[in-house]
Amino acid sequence: MGPLKGIRVVEMAGIGPGPFCGMLLGDLGADVVRIDRLGDADRGVDFPARFDLLNRNKRSIGIDLKAPAGKATALRLIGEADALIEGYRPGVMEQLGLGPDICLDRNPRLVFGRMTGWGQDGPLAQAAGHDLNYIALAGALGAIGRPGQPPTVPLNLIGDFGGGSLYLAMGILAAIIEARTSGHGQVVDAGIVDGTASLMTMLLAMKQMGAWRGGRGENLIDGGAPFYDVYETEDGGWVSIAPVERKFYAELLQRLGLSTDDLPKQNDPRGWATLRGRFADVFRSKTRDEWTALLEGTDACFSAVLSLDEAVAHPHNAARNVFVTVDGVVNPAPAPRFSRTPGSLDRTPSERGADTAVALADWGLSASEIAALKAEGAIA
Repeated sequence: MGPLKGIRVVEMAGIGPGPFCGMLLGDLGADVVRIDRLGDADRGVDFPARFDLLNRNKRSIGIDLKAPAGKATALRLIGEADALIEGYRPGVMEQLGLGPDICLDRNPRLVFGRMTGWGQDGPLAQAAGHDLNYIALAGALGAIGRPGQPPTVPLNLIGDFGGGSLYLAMGILAAIIEARTSGHGQVVDAGIVDGTASLMTMLLAMKQMGAWRGGRGENLIDGGAPFYDVYETEDGGWVSIAPVERKFYAELLQRLGLSTDDLPKQNDPRGWATLRGRFADVFRSKTRDEWTALLEGTDACFSAVLSLDEAVAHPHNAARNVFVTVDGVVNPAPAPRFSRTPGSLDRTPSERGADTAVALADWGLSASEIAALKAEGAIA
């Protein structure tokens, strides 16, 4: 199933954006095998396997990459792959004897996908870091938050998964398409700083044309505009409104019982403080559920602010199967959706090394070769 059926991917086990990229490819039908290094313990958050959802739709092969036979096995898999994903610090794959030169010599059509925070070169390339550091350097973190308050930490969605995983997946697929024409693979250097800077394209353009006022929380889509913000309700819940366009704004006012004659102009920042106060008073007059009954599904650009549990149960998400439950664990469904070759959730996350023998056999190793590798301790 899936549009990537027939694509083979080797993923070097890691944390965060590399595994998420592999999950995306696996969700869309790629055959993804994850190489877990034997004895490698420092993996960040220790998820029990059934909840390690970034490793769904993959198989795990345990290999001792320090053993000559283990490294040779990894190279044999890479020789059969369309793409490789690795998220080590620059130079680690080279130290393992699995750098781009060696892998591309073995498989000239290979797409060698590299996931790092700072990129493969530059003054910070060898420094440790995480999502928060990368989005700070790209200018994204400094733009998120309230006036006079520290920047708001936006989970690790913008850097790790937005500027990292999605750009690496796009780069790998683009390079696979190109390789089918040219016959040559290449290295895809997906630095999270690079991808996050790319995500900031529209905001950078707005700033240079004078449409971004500069201060955090003082602009159209950063919570500065009172009609693009969240408001507390009578019961302590929260709702979001975003009627930027005039016709949608007019509908919101009509449904709130407000008149433009009594309010500052929508797009005049000088009146935003007054307008925000009026909106805050109105939204505190009803509960979140009452506002939902009145505004959800209209052109007022409204949604209640939901918890994760509420999001899973919401009727719209349920109708579209946005979340699916497999073996008692809730998963976001594969995205995006395809009319003819839909993605699917075929494999739950595996224990490290659990699929070694079967996956190696599927990728061309004989039973005797697998038995010899086991006897030597080169594989799990």
